Amino acid sequence: MAGLRRARADEAQALTGLVMRSKAYWGYDGAFLAACAEELRIRPCEVVSRRIVVAESACGGVLGLASLEGAPARAVLGLLFVEPSAVGQGVGRLLYRDVLRRAVELGVRRLLIDADPHAAGFYRAMGAVETARDPATDPLDPTAPAGTALVRFEVAPAPLAGWARAWTGGGRAVHLGNVAEFNAQFADASLDRDQRAAHHYAALAAFYSPYPAALALPRAVPRGWAELVCRQLGWAGVEVYDALTAAGPGLIGAVRARPALAARLTGAGLPLVPWGRTRPFAELAGVPWRSGELRHEAKSAAHALFGRVLARGGHPGIVLPGQWRPGSRWAVARLLAARAAAGDSSVLKSEHGVGGSGTTVVTPGRVRAAGGARAVLRGLPRGRLLVEEYVGGPPVGAGPRDLTYDGFVAADGRAHAVGGAVMEVQDAGYRGATVGPGVVPARFEEALLGFGEAVGRELADCGHRGWFDVDFVVDGAGRLAPVEANLRLTGPSVAFMVAARLDALRGAGHLVRIADRVELGARLPDGPLDELCTALARDCARIGAVFVPAIPTGAFAPQPWLGVLVAAHHPQVLDAAEALVRARALAAGAECGPTQAR
Repeated sequence: MAGLRRARADEAQALTGLVMRSKAYWGYDGAFLAACAEELRIRPCEVVSRRIVVAESACGGVLGLASLEGAPARAVLGLLFVEPSAVGQGVGRLLYRDVLRRAVELGVRRLLIDADPHAAGFYRAMGAVETARDPATDPLDPTAPAGTALVRFEVAPAPLAGWARAWTGGGRAVHLGNVAEFNAQFADASLDRDQRAAHHYAALAAFYSPYPAALALPRAVPRGWAELVCRQLGWAGVEVYDALTAAGPGLIGAVRARPALAARLTGAGLPLVPWGRTRPFAELAGVPWRSGELRHEAKSAAHALFGRVLARGGHPGIVLPGQWRPGSRWAVARLLAARAAAGDSSVLKSEHGVGGSGTTVVTPGRVRAAGGARAVLRGLPRGRLLVEEYVGGPPVGAGPRDLTYDGFVAADGRAHAVGGAVMEVQDAGYRGATVGPGVVPARFEEALLGFGEAVGRELADCGHRGWFDVDFVVDGAGRLAPVEANLRLTGPSVAFMVAARLDALRGAGHLVRIADRVELGARLPDGPLDELCTALARDCARIGAVFVPAIPTGAFAPQPWLGVLVAAHHPQVLDAAEALVRARALAAGAECGPTQAR
């Protein structure tokens, strides 16, 4: 791996030679290069003023250079050139990211890049946004050779988001994929006994903070997956400990049964970040465990908390659906039948269903078609059921139906806001979410953020520590109806983490979408899966998007799928990237033949 250092004045002539060799790499003729020579010359007196940094090999050979020129708040990436023999080895990426890091330290808010047309694809892939030049206010450099069709890009250098610094202290963390263990503590009847889905979702442990130091995972993951994720997100030195549990949900127990591993994960003094808090996690982390701190994960307790917040006033854009807690399944059937007879739809909920499991919308028509309310209940999971008022939504095309607010309560009891997201929900089941600037319509922002922050303060007072979210549906009048709280990490939280990392790595303003299930036409072994993901990363980069495989192990399931993250600065590019990923995933699967299940 190349290292970086400041250039020296006595290297000016040698660096000029590197620049000219790099320029010639694109096939320009001698006359053109001669015309460029004076413009591209590096003088000894300029090395410091132009803030030139070089990348060098382990042997001390210079592989490339970059300059950061000008002063805040508007600066210029003046030079970025790589020795032709080092092209394709990641030197340009290393130098570019260093320029953005230095720009943040200087307080630069707008970084301009006038790129050689041959380099435009590189800058697009690195997250720079192509912009139109206004000749009246920002003409081309009059000293540039005639016929130079430079491409203008802009970047908004950004530090790591304040909430992300508060989440892990601004540093790296150890991530523990204890999804199944978290679910198991509630003994929820709507989840399958083997927790197969939870073990797939444990792969999201890669994204529990913006920059992990280590991952502990219950099942084996492909080596190529971890390498690609690290490359896409600019991570280095991430330790992966997988295949820790052959069966059952007890990831933390498996870690503690390996004293050397437990010491490795806890001994570095880094924050330990789980999917959700459990008693075994508290014992591993050496933090207090309060048996009631997760009580608002229950949907009835969350509903009561929402009621307390609204009773204090100050949330005119929020309306709470009615909720009833019948004492038996017979009582549920009677209430459901009475509501159906009155023409009202209902939502039946298990206390602890996750991702929409255990949540069923029951219309009067469904009750009639089933032959009565008792027949509807026979098809639902055992256990206590809640009956909730169904909230009718806005007209089709009038805006999003499902929104969420994410935040967390730090160890000191302070509640932090993260932001809002738009979720994709089908048949009461969560399918994905999109985060980023402008995603939540402005008409909802004040109500969503205000209520979410109030819930965070209430949870803090009740003893909760860690991540939480509040999910909403939009009613026909454009109000937000809170329907549940989750006291753990979730898919949207992962998208927020990746957005924070990409903003710091590639410039502010990323939209990030997590899609839980991208269908594959067939099961893919490790090799073809790696090839597919590498190709998707390359093809998304060409259109200015980022592809990150989030859940790889679904590719081995009987009905194969992938969980993915895509990111871009523009909504149209984000949509195009998702469409590309879905189409290529099906096509790649089809090349391998039908699945065993089909």
